[in-house]
Amino acid sequence: MIRFGLCRIIIHSLILMIIGMPALWADDHPLALQIDELIAAKSDGQQPAPCSDDAEFLRRICLDLSGRIPTTDETRRFLDNPALDKRAEMIDQLLAAPTYAQRMQELFHVVLMERRGDNEKWSNYLRTAFEQNKHWDQIVRELLFPDAEDESRRGAGFFYSKRLEAYGQNPTDYPGLTRDVGRLFLGADLQCAQCHNHLFIDDYKQHDFQGLYSVYLNLSINSGLEFPAVTEKPMQKKLEFVSVFDATQRETGPRIPFASEFAIPEQSKEGPAVSVLARLADEFPTQGNSIFAKNIANRLWFVMMGRGLVHPLDLHHSGNPPSHPELLDLLASEFAAHQYDIKWMLRELALTQTYQCSSRFPVTLADTADAATEVSTTQISPESYVLFNEKRMLAEQLLHSTLQATGNLDRLQQPAADGKPNPELVDLTAKYVAAFANEAREPEDQINPTVKGALFTLNDETLLQLLSRQPGNLIDRLMTMTDEQLLAEELYLSIFTRKPTDVERTELFAWLAQNGDGREKAIRLLAWSMLTSMEFVVNH
Repeated sequence: MIRFGLCRIIIHSLILMIIGMPALWADDHPLALQIDELIAAKSDGQQPAPCSDDAEFLRRICLDLSGRIPTTDETRRFLDNPALDKRAEMIDQLLAAPTYAQRMQELFHVVLMERRGDNEKWSNYLRTAFEQNKHWDQIVRELLFPDAEDESRRGAGFFYSKRLEAYGQNPTDYPGLTRDVGRLFLGADLQCAQCHNHLFIDDYKQHDFQGLYSVYLNLSINSGLEFPAVTEKPMQKKLEFVSVFDATQRETGPRIPFASEFAIPEQSKEGPAVSVLARLADEFPTQGNSIFAKNIANRLWFVMMGRGLVHPLDLHHSGNPPSHPELLDLLASEFAAHQYDIKWMLRELALTQTYQCSSRFPVTLADTADAATEVSTTQISPESYVLFNEKRMLAEQLLHSTLQATGNLDRLQQPAADGKPNPELVDLTAKYVAAFANEAREPEDQINPTVKGALFTLNDETLLQLLSRQPGNLIDRLMTMTDEQLLAEELYLSIFTRKPTDVERTELFAWLAQNGDGREKAIRLLAWSMLTSMEFVVNH
């Protein structure tokens, strides 16, 4: 079977040839096709999963680009649309929608702050950055040098200021800040190189940690402003350090890890202090910094494909090579060539057959001899990408999707009378984050079922309240339906973004017949069981 992505390219090329234009890959081999070829080249003959059906694709792309499942109307329109290019159209539509900026704001807040806390100015900064499609290198410059004089950067200082807060009896965690900058922007966790060269990773040297550390030792919180900001003391001299294994005195000036140190700028008595932080921010996210480019390309691949080409995401080093080295090089170079345009990269990844393949194999597949062959998904390594990797939902994605499925999203997104967010939505968000998010300072990069999440879905009244009958919500719509065929379709489209199977229809009809005297309660219980199932709580 030729899957959708390849069909799209073939059809597009035929059209171009008919009208006398060169084929797409004559001079410009599409990136999506190059990605698929590199994945296929390392599949070791493993038969890939078939293409996702339209319902599976729609749910996945809506969760990834808008942070929620689609409405029943959106699903019906997409499933009924006969256009061959409807998937590409849907990708472009979602990237252009206001929900894209909200999704990216929530995603990058979790990636960059790791649940350390919230700040309205910070949220506004991120959302505005993605509304304007600000490129990643520019965002990083603004995070690394949050100039308080620049109004467009106000809020960006939260990345530093929150990490500079002392918590408990601990001193200001300058080593933690240094570590996070290396982890998040270079994919290198240098924590164990603070006191000596890393014992197990040859690439991580003490001078790399200490050079970056020397910059951050000069930062402190500027508490005199109404937005998060930091103050920088002028650097006077190089930082001296020793290894715990060698008493030899060493020193380093400011340095971007894995690069040469740069000179401490001379300070003029007449003029303002020269900022080392500004110099760091200018030279860190450049097109020539291949480590920077590979890190963000790898992280965006993880967002879309469910696993990094380098995994764990913050352990890029020669002893942990990427599963597909040529592919990571290609993504990094193309991303840099397109000025680190995140929206462009997400679109290219979404167009691939790799992204659009199914997360399920049929029970059997026909081999070349037309014989039935059993397929065991447990034998497929996640780094092969021949089967779509199931992905964890952020607490925010799960909440938005639950509200969408139960018909409460539009109601709760309406602001309160004073213009502030709906207090019920604020409360629900806090509850979902408490139940489903990781503890502060822990990256959310894998599916991690927890007891607190299970107890929340089993015992908290919040979810049951969302399933109480209110005008126009899911339960209300279902209770007005007398045709059980239509009821089954509405229920499954609303929650699972697909139509029910024949077996599911039969079971639903039997359940309703069994509970004829308590029809509303039976429908609510069935909807609750679907909302708490793995099919709903995982992006697949």
